[in-house]
Amino acid sequence: MTRNEVEETSILSYRALALQVTCDAVNQLKDPSEIRAKMMETIERVSLQIKASMNFIGKDTKLIVLPEYFLTGFPMGESIEEWKNKACIEMDGPEYEALGKIAQDQQIFLSGNAYELDPHFPDLYFQTSFLIDPSGDVVLRYRRLNSLFAPTPHDVWDEYLEIYGIDGVFPVAETAIGNIGLIASEEILYPEIARSMALKGAEILLHSSSEVASPQLTQKHIGRLARSIENMTYVVSANSAGMSNIPIPMASTDGSSAVIDYRGLILAEAGPGESMVANAEIDLAALRRARQRPGMGNILSRQRLELYAPIYSDISVYPANSLAGKKPERSHFIQSQLEVIENLKKSSVIK
Repeated sequence: MTRNEVEETSILSYRALALQVTCDAVNQLKDPSEIRAKMMETIERVSLQIKASMNFIGKDTKLIVLPEYFLTGFPMGESIEEWKNKACIEMDGPEYEALGKIAQDQQIFLSGNAYELDPHFPDLYFQTSFLIDPSGDVVLRYRRLNSLFAPTPHDVWDEYLEIYGIDGVFPVAETAIGNIGLIASEEILYPEIARSMALKGAEILLHSSSEVASPQLTQKHIGRLARSIENMTYVVSANSAGMSNIPIPMASTDGSSAVIDYRGLILAEAGPGESMVANAEIDLAALRRARQRPGMGNILSRQRLELYAPIYSDISVYPANSLAGKKPERSHFIQSQLEVIENLKKSSVIK
């Protein structure tokens, strides 16, 4: 869609829903056809929940965010090769087609997070946040950049940049419901990712997560508030409503899905269990007015990025290309972190 087409179809006020659903994990399944069937069952269940939620909330619901891991759960002991074959989906596979059908039928933008294969990197998979538009097409893909357990684009940095460029690393989609960026899971704790999206024009950050919720403030809870304030962006954050069919107690990742506005105000937040409670209005006109209003509160316009550029350019912490030309093993990631800690000690960054 061109800029003019986006402007002509622009919707400045609508409702967004962070749909809190249970993750039905596939770890204990062995038969590939059974696993694929389980994923499609999950998509059908989510489809019914989306339709029912929209009937209750209102047809002005234009954006729905699903949790991290909603299709499969996460690897628990499986090697990278095993998880690649068991739980990862193709970029043009039937799962995306089925999710696209939901977006098309309901005329919504639908976001979520899945483990995805990429033909350019046959030995790897990437944890991918996606956005599907009302035509049913995937219009945005963001691959998680920080992980202690899985490959990321940074691990094959030079080759990834050559294929996708920096715009493919920090993508922002200009849509009829605003400029949208994606953040995966714990990356809400990394301010540089949200800031990079904001500097590329993001007005709404969609955060698919599967995290510990608590009556007390958690790190990710604080991270969501901080990222919205720092960047003057809405944050729509969907957590899972527990994870079934794994040994971990089901409700360990349950609750606190939220919609947060560009001032860091929580507009709606879900308690535990499957829930449509985390829905609220996205007022793009108000956000855009705030971003154009001079004063101390306009944090985005007061960034002096040149101050920080020398520090970032002179210091390397976690090395790029650590998986280039290597067969990935789970042990690689913790071993790399141990080496990084030792290097930080040698350079007196930490004591």
